[in-house]
This record gives sequence, structure tokens and C-alpha cells, in this order.
Amino acid sequence: MPVDVSPDPNPYDAVLLLSFGGPEKPEDVLPFLQNVTRGRGIPDDRLKEVGEHYYSFGGKSPINDQNRELLAALRSSFDELGLDLPLYWGNRNWAPYLTDTLREMTADGVRRAVVIVTSAYPSYSGCRQYRENLADAAAQVEGSPVIDKLRHYANHPGFVGSFVESTAEALSGLPEGSAIAYVTHSIPTTMNATSGPDGNGYTSWHEDVAAEITAELQRRTGVERRTDLVYCSRSGPPQVPWLEPDVNDHLEYLATEGVPGVAVVPIGFVSDHMEVIYDLDTEAAATAEKLHLPMARAATPGTDPRFVTMLRDLVLERAAAERGEQPERPCVGKLGPGWDDCLPDCCPAPRRPAAPGSPTTDAAQATTAAPAPKESA
Repeated sequence: MPVDVSPDPNPYDAVLLLSFGGPEKPEDVLPFLQNVTRGRGIPDDRLKEVGEHYYSFGGKSPINDQNRELLAALRSSFDELGLDLPLYWGNRNWAPYLTDTLREMTADGVRRAVVIVTSAYPSYSGCRQYRENLADAAAQVEGSPVIDKLRHYANHPGFVGSFVESTAEALSGLPEGSAIAYVTHSIPTTMNATSGPDGNGYTSWHEDVAAEITAELQRRTGVERRTDLVYCSRSGPPQVPWLEPDVNDHLEYLATEGVPGVAVVPIGFVSDHMEVIYDLDTEAAATAEKLHLPMARAATPGTDPRFVTMLRDLVLERAAAERGEQPERPCVGKLGPGWDDCLPDCCPAPRRPAAPGSPTTDAAQATTAAPAPKESA
């Protein structure tokens, strides 16, 4: 498939896929959740409750196999253009751990790589925390390669186009007049307020992506539909405000409004990992069934050829930019293409008030305020 930029990967000599990680078997679940929540003071009893989500699927998260499939699809796509860049994979919270992967890359002689992060939107947990993880891991590996992160890609035609098709497919099996509920992972409102260089980047990017999908579907069909942006996977203490409404509450509202059906479109996720198969396919589906509300869930990009080609082209785009060229930066919507380099103060870690009587130091306050024991961030 042709690309708009030269199939020249220089100055990069490798590509790193960086993801959240997930347990592979039941005995992995608690250690995995301890990794995710380290430093947040969450007791093991609470983690074991969260772990039930994983145990209900045999104690294995789907995310690692999905990353393996994505790596294979990327390899095939690279080979189509004769790109012999090696592909590596590292996780934040489970094997293969990022630090181990950087050691492997260093031993293989990799000097500069570009990283694909399996998170498409700007926020602390979806961007800056990954960059912090990269910096921390590199500090532990002597001679670690220089690594550049791809721009945010949620508004790239390859990402949006995948959701246009999967949403159309979901709607095709629903009654006439069905609504669309675009779903993403909830985050604390304070995290959203400081996301992106100008604030509120998390919600504004999602709203823009949803608007583009809606507009394309209306252009194709001439049908106007009710659409809403809703959230799943809220965690953290109840006194901390998070983005709302919850998808289950929204389904109840749609039912009271007499909406004949709803397509649930997980635009915040790149693959069918735990938030999707538990929060949507299990919990939200049960809510819809209880309400007698027909519901269909649109597929995530996964290894959709549009998505895979997009990632390959973004690698080449960033390589061209690093060579001093001016590559085209495809995007849709009103916000323009994502930035290559984040500002130092972009997407800072959210703060939460220290407990009464405890020291109010930056170290005590600069926590993520979000247990986020799942896999979208």
C-alpha cells in the first residue's frame, strides 16, 4: 500500500511497542495489580476484589495476546515496504517489562528507536506516565537507546476510519433510530483539566473523534442520531470527582427516554482488553439486557489494516521529521495533528489532598489519584 512519506526509517534502527501489560495466568493477577498500584496504599483485599474481573476470564488478560497479534501485523506491514526495522515489545506492569526490553535492545546494538504507545489520547496516565516510565527504565540501562514517541493518533484517519466501519456494522443489527454511545476510560476531572498543552485535552480529543465518526456516518446514510460521550472503569476514592456519566447510568437514561437501541463504541481503546470485555461486554451488556435495551458493541481497531498501516506510516512520518523534512501529517477534525514533542509541563501528574494530619509534601501529593487497575492507560 502506498504511503505519503518515503519508506526510509532513518534515523531509527528499531521500533518499540509499549503497552500496559496484563496477567497471563491466575497466579499472576495479584502481583500484577500490586505492580499497577504500587505506592498508592491500596490494600491487597481491595486488589483481590478487582482481581475477580480477571479470574472470571480464567485469570488471563487478553491484552498480551492482542499485542502479540499487533506485532505480527506490524511485521507483515513493514515487510510490504521492505522495512527491516526490528520490533520490540515492553510493558509497564508485566512481562515483558520495559526495563528488560531496553536491556535487550541495548545488547542488540539499537541506538535510536521510535515507540508506539497503545494509548491514543493525551492525559497523564495515557501519555506522560509512559514517558516517565521510559525515562526511569532508560536510567537503569547503561547505553540505553534514545527513544522518541509517536504523536497522538486518535484523530488520524486510520484510527477514526476503523471506528466508522465498526460503528456502521454495530448499527446495522439494531432497530431504526438507535443511538450511539461513545465510551472511554473515565479519569479524575483534575487529570482531564491539565491534559494536553492547553488543558481538557482528554475530553476535547474524544469529543472531536466522536464528532468525526458521527459526521461520516450521517454523510453515508443521511440519518441523524443521538450521540453521547460516556465513561467506564471509574476507580479511586468516591470523594474524588471523575468524568461522567458512567456507561451503565447512561444506558438506564436511554431506556427511560424510549431509545430503541444503542451502539456502544469504545473510542478510547485500541483493542479488546479488560475494560472492553468486562466493563462493556459483561457489565454494560448485562445492564442493557436488564433494561430490554438492544445493544451492540462496535469493534476496536485491534489489527484492522487501516490501524496497522497508520502505525507504520506514523513511524515513517516521524523519521522524516527527524531528518528535517516536512512530511504530511494526516488528521481529521478540528484539532489538527498531534505534536511530536510534549512540553515539559504538559499532562502533569494530578494531585490529591494529603490525608488529615499527614505531611503535605509534593511527594505525598503528587500521586495519580487513580488506582486504574486495568489496561487502557
